[in-house]
Amino acid sequence: MELSFSFIIPVYNRPIEIEELLESFLTLKGNHSYEIVIVEDGSTITSKAIVDKYIDKLDISYYFKSNSGPGDSRNFGMQHAKGNYFIILDSDCLLPSHYLQEVEASLKLNYVDCFGGPDKAHHSFSNLQKAIDFSMTSVITTGGIRGNKSSLDKFQPRSFNMGLSKLAFKATKGFGNIHPGEDPDLSIRLWDLGFKTTLFPEAYVYHKRRISWSKFYKQVNKFGSVRPILNKWHPQTKKITYWFPTMFFIGVIIALFLTLFNLFLPLYLVLFYYCLIFVVAVLKTKNIIIAFQALLAVSIQFFGYGYGFLKSTILLHFKSEKPEVIFPHLFFKN
Repeated sequence: MELSFSFIIPVYNRPIEIEELLESFLTLKGNHSYEIVIVEDGSTITSKAIVDKYIDKLDISYYFKSNSGPGDSRNFGMQHAKGNYFIILDSDCLLPSHYLQEVEASLKLNYVDCFGGPDKAHHSFSNLQKAIDFSMTSVITTGGIRGNKSSLDKFQPRSFNMGLSKLAFKATKGFGNIHPGEDPDLSIRLWDLGFKTTLFPEAYVYHKRRISWSKFYKQVNKFGSVRPILNKWHPQTKKITYWFPTMFFIGVIIALFLTLFNLFLPLYLVLFYYCLIFVVAVLKTKNIIIAFQALLAVSIQFFGYGYGFLKSTILLHFKSEKPEVIFPHLFFKN
C-alpha cells in the first residue's frame, strides 16, 4: 500500500507552540509527501496568524471548531484529512529531522495499523521540563512504559505521538470523550477488533511540556483517576502494576509512622530508592539541579497518580452511577 501521511494536530490557545512545531517540520529530511491538519479547538487565542505564515512553505489545512476536547478534535481532523495514514501529535511537541524517515521505514518493514513513539527532552528545554521528562520516562520510575523497547508487544500508544491508519480509524470511530485516557481506551478497542499496535522506538518526538509543579500534579492525578475507569470498561487489561504508585505513597506514610516506634528499616529503604533516583538522574541529565528536581517530580507523580487511582477505585466500587456522572471533569461533551 502506498502510504500517504496526514499529521493531525489539535490546538487550544497555544499559537507559540504551533509555530515551534511547524518550524520543526521544515527540518524534516527526505522527500515525503504529507499534509498537516490543524484543528483549533475553540481557542480564544487562535493560531490562524501563525499558520498563515507557513501556508506557502507547508501543505496545511486549518479548521476552527467549538471546544469539545482533544479526542473529538483529533477525530474531526482525521475526518477531514486526505491521507490514508494519520500521525497524531500534541501541539507542544517538536519533531527531530529523521522522524518521518523513521516512521515510513518502520511501517514498510513491519506494517501495523497503529503505532506509538517515545518522547524525549530536547537540550533547549528548561530544567523543570527535563526533570518531569525523567520522572515520566525513566525505567526506575515508570518502568519505561512510555518508550521502553521491552514493551513493544501490546504497546499502548499515547496521542502526543501516535500513528493510526484510516482503516483503523473507520473501524473504531476514533477517540472517545474521556480525557485523559482516550488513547489507551482506543488501543484496547483496536485490540478487541484484531488490530495490532506497536512501539517504534526511534520515532520519538521532543515533548515540550509547558508545565508547573501544580499543573504536573493535576495531570498525573487525572492519569491515576482514569485508569480504574478503563479497568472497569476493559477488565481484561487490569494489572497489579497500576497499584504500584498507590502502594508506594502508602508505604512512605507507614515508614514514617514506624519511626515513632524506632523502626527505621522501611524508611531506609525509601531513602535508598530516592538516592538511586538521584544517581540515575545525574547520570542521565549530567545536571545536579535537575537531579534534585527529579526527586520532587517523582514524589509528585507517585502521590498524584496513586491518590487519584485509589480515590477513583473506591468511588467506582461504592457508587452505582456511571463514571461520567461520578467524574464529570474527566469527560468532554461532544
